[in-house]
Amino acid sequence: MSKINWYKYSAPVTFYGLAGKMFPGFAILSAILFAIGLYISFFVAPTDATQGDAYRIIFIHVPAAWMSMFIYVVMAAYAGIGLAFNTRLSAMMAQALAPTGALFCFIALFTGSFWGKPMWGAWWVWDARLTSQLILFFLYVGFISLQAAIDDPRRSDRAGALIALVGVINVPIIYFSVKWWNTLHQGASISLTKAPSMAHTMLLGMLIMALACWMYTIAVALYRVRLIILERERNSTWVSDLMKEMK
Repeated sequence: MSKINWYKYSAPVTFYGLAGKMFPGFAILSAILFAIGLYISFFVAPTDATQGDAYRIIFIHVPAAWMSMFIYVVMAAYAGIGLAFNTRLSAMMAQALAPTGALFCFIALFTGSFWGKPMWGAWWVWDARLTSQLILFFLYVGFISLQAAIDDPRRSDRAGALIALVGVINVPIIYFSVKWWNTLHQGASISLTKAPSMAHTMLLGMLIMALACWMYTIAVALYRVRLIILERERNSTWVSDLMKEMK
């Protein structure tokens, strides 16, 4: 039985084709999961006894907040690998993930404001969780802006990697902020050490939405990295041949 040589896919030219084959499956799966998750979240899950129907925004807010932190850690890992081993594809993947991470971070902040207004009586408070989440958004924007401002891809990859690696310390601060400081933000909705405090239908809707966001992230990252590969490898022979075939 022949073994798959996964190392060959670390080259942009081979990963380009693999990403193209994987993208449709993840895109379709994310659409299906979003449809199921939204239906459960807004039509099946029961009304909360204390917050009423206003709590339903957490089905968007919580998965977006989770993904904003998870994507940043993955982005920093890719950037670190690219910096340490000078692997071009790793740096490209970090660049491809950043806009989606920034989007989820913005969604988390935006939906959090709508949840906070009826709960706290204010759209925004300088709470430890909210402030550290805002810093994460600025880190994403800084990473994207810095890479866009430097024309040389290798220099921009190194600069972006430094921001990503330094900024990753903010992720555990976000996660543990409700434990380390006295904040208005409620604690974790789901814990690995405790039974969930919400109804099973609520938990199911939230987990499906989180999985949908995960599939969406993979699909968009695969699509975006293909564009980045074409841009960076535009002077390569295989890209020229590909452009001729498309014409």
